[in-house]
Amino acid sequence: MINKILVVAAHPDDEILGCGGTIIEHIKKKDKVGIIIVSEGITARDDKRNYEKSKKKIIELSKISKKISKELKVSFIDFFSFPDNRLDSVNLLDIVKRIEDRVLNFKPNIVYTHHNNDLNIDHCLINKAVLTACRPYPNQSVEKILTFEIPSSTNWGDTSQNAFFVPNYYQEITNSLEKKIKYLKMYRDEMRDWPHARSLKAIESLAIHRGSTVGLKMAEAFQLVRNVKKFF
Repeated sequence: MINKILVVAAHPDDEILGCGGTIIEHIKKKDKVGIIIVSEGITARDDKRNYEKSKKKIIELSKISKKISKELKVSFIDFFSFPDNRLDSVNLLDIVKRIEDRVLNFKPNIVYTHHNNDLNIDHCLINKAVLTACRPYPNQSVEKILTFEIPSSTNWGDTSQNAFFVPNYYQEITNSLEKKIKYLKMYRDEMRDWPHARSLKAIESLAIHRGSTVGLKMAEAFQLVRNVKKFF
């Protein structure tokens, strides 16, 4: 069976940080993969959002995402260009409708997105938007929803509310981590030096840790939100 995979990420680089190795493994299996990048990923660095002032940097960042997607051979990558780290200033319904339109058009059966307790506000709101856009009404194409972890956001969220990331689904990436690291290097301005959680060394260490917990050399970990098995 050929799966249709939709990855919904808040910012350029989240798609690789959260499930880059898994995307590679899906494409190896001839699955069709589409990516949505919801925000532009740049203007949060300014005191006030000024899209025109940051337009050049936004375009440069999107070019990196497009180049990576082309190398991965994904079916499409959409850029919604909502405000970076300011999604709480946008009507959630506007985000839901954009995602829902793509879901109805592409008809994915598996969706990957952010965890609901990430420190980053955009990640939390994307989680809500995705769950709404993929709600289980009759004839919904989406059968499986998985949330990924983003180093320096998922691991920095509030762990006192019993809503923290608890992985229960793993994808081996032993043979795809090297490519994942290659693509993260292309997002050089988004990466940090060791011992930051978003350093290349930390990313590799996390893959080893997640793999070792389930008897694999390297893995990406996910939390399964919904899994619907249909009879045909």
